[in-house]
Amino acid sequence: MPVRRGAQSFCRMGLKKQRFLEAEQPQNLQDGAQIPAPKEPCLRLPETSGLQRSIYFSSPKDPPHRLGNEFFDQPAVSLARALLGKVLVRRLNDGTELRGRIVETEAYLGPEDEAAHSRGGRQTPRNRGMFMKPGTLYVYIIYGMYFCMNVSSQGDGACVLLRALEPLEGQETMRKLRMTHRKSIASRALKDRELCSGPSKLCQALAIDKSFDQQDLAKDEAVWLEHSPPALSEPAVVAAARVGIGHAGEWTQKPLRFYVRGSPWVSVVDKAAERETQA
Repeated sequence: MPVRRGAQSFCRMGLKKQRFLEAEQPQNLQDGAQIPAPKEPCLRLPETSGLQRSIYFSSPKDPPHRLGNEFFDQPAVSLARALLGKVLVRRLNDGTELRGRIVETEAYLGPEDEAAHSRGGRQTPRNRGMFMKPGTLYVYIIYGMYFCMNVSSQGDGACVLLRALEPLEGQETMRKLRMTHRKSIASRALKDRELCSGPSKLCQALAIDKSFDQQDLAKDEAVWLEHSPPALSEPAVVAAARVGIGHAGEWTQKPLRFYVRGSPWVSVVDKAAERETQA
């Protein structure tokens, strides 16, 4: 709809009056300061600025709660306990993020530990990740088809095995990834508590394979650790014998497996160890 002639005249008069008043103002601006341009007193819609990224949303490559190098730089037993409750995140190639809270770990102490792959201080291309800086992933294969994921700790040849997760995000994707590794396609659908209740299961559910070996957990863009939301109370931690350790002498029964008491996502519950913990 065209603007009427009277309105046009009003706009011109208003603009002249505004310029006159500005000319009468004292010149108290500092040298080099810019004088604001006169505003048109005509009928115009105000300009709207584009959407701004909130400061509370970080770049996908820089998770706000990511654990850094200093967290991993501690002895294996201490790290195994500290990992409980932390959130393991896996970003797939399509951008999908899978999350699980760590509820079970195992500590391996290095050359002195007869159950460790680094026993005797031997270093091979396979176990090199165990001798790299704290926070380095050590991923190995068992039975020729299953993977296990460890995190190196303070001390040469020492690391922590991640044994079980509580699924938090992406359960359906985890289920599909697990199903691709099952022998029978007609097998029943897995329950949430079955998705990550074991070291190889969690690797299947998060699509972790040998390509992650020797990656830096503090910097990798496809897998990292985050702080968990603060809990109302500290969970009770059970210290029990490690699982599947044979022919390792006294190290077979050492209480170097740690899990969250009462968690339904733990792979193996040790009732005797729980009674000792209560005592």
